[in-house]
Amino acid sequence: MQSKRYSPDLTPPWKKQQPAPEVPADPDLVVEEVTTGYCGAVIRCEKTAEGPTVTLEDRFGRQRVFPMAPRGFLLEGRVVTLVRPRSRPAPTGPARTASGSLAVPGARARVARAGRIYVEGRHDAELVERVWGDDLRIEGVVVEYLEGIDDLPAIVRAFSPGPDARLGVLVDHLVPGSKESRIAAEVTGDHALVVGHPYIDVWEAVKPSSVGIPAWPSVPRGQDWKTGVCRALGWPENTGAAWQRILSRVRSYKDLEPALLGRVEELIDFVTAPEGA
Repeated sequence: MQSKRYSPDLTPPWKKQQPAPEVPADPDLVVEEVTTGYCGAVIRCEKTAEGPTVTLEDRFGRQRVFPMAPRGFLLEGRVVTLVRPRSRPAPTGPARTASGSLAVPGARARVARAGRIYVEGRHDAELVERVWGDDLRIEGVVVEYLEGIDDLPAIVRAFSPGPDARLGVLVDHLVPGSKESRIAAEVTGDHALVVGHPYIDVWEAVKPSSVGIPAWPSVPRGQDWKTGVCRALGWPENTGAAWQRILSRVRSYKDLEPALLGRVEELIDFVTAPEGA
């Protein structure tokens, strides 16, 4: 007669913890540590003598290090086990710039064209440089900072756009019937093009998912929009630091809304079009 062998673990099956799904700790993944409730975006993973760890950064920019323990984190309310990111295979296709264009290895910046692109707002100009900078240098297009649209008529008169010196302008919050739209119509011509995005501020042109937030908050009228956003998100009311935080999350055109992408591409095509086109 054979005797039955029993497992030394006598825990009833319904009380045993089920294994949690494994999730790669990719940069910018937002998770919550189960024991402390600390919520933040993944900054990096490291291998230590005690085991792998993950560094999280919360919405205030503070960082904490946690062991990558089984069932140690919540992702969208679900218990998961963070694991080190899988190594990515080397790209086999042609390299691309941040704007999605084919990269030209070893290409030198072209001698600057007579044509220019003016961008209203420092943050807007920095965002254009971040995504389209490589393309603009190859095309020889210089981007100038436009402090305010009220200055635009004088700039256009001084620039004197022509067939071989086209002028493109990107402005904030260009909506029908506004002062901005009237000024844009006044200066637009065969060799000058003014386009705008629909956002109150260019911050909104960055996808919320790229910043690690569910959506851009609504800010009551009469309140400074950027300051209101910082308050609503619980960020320190330092708009310069907040912008650097947002800009650091922009790695390519995939992090931007189509309404901005289309307008910038339109300006680049306009300024670089062959004479007579």
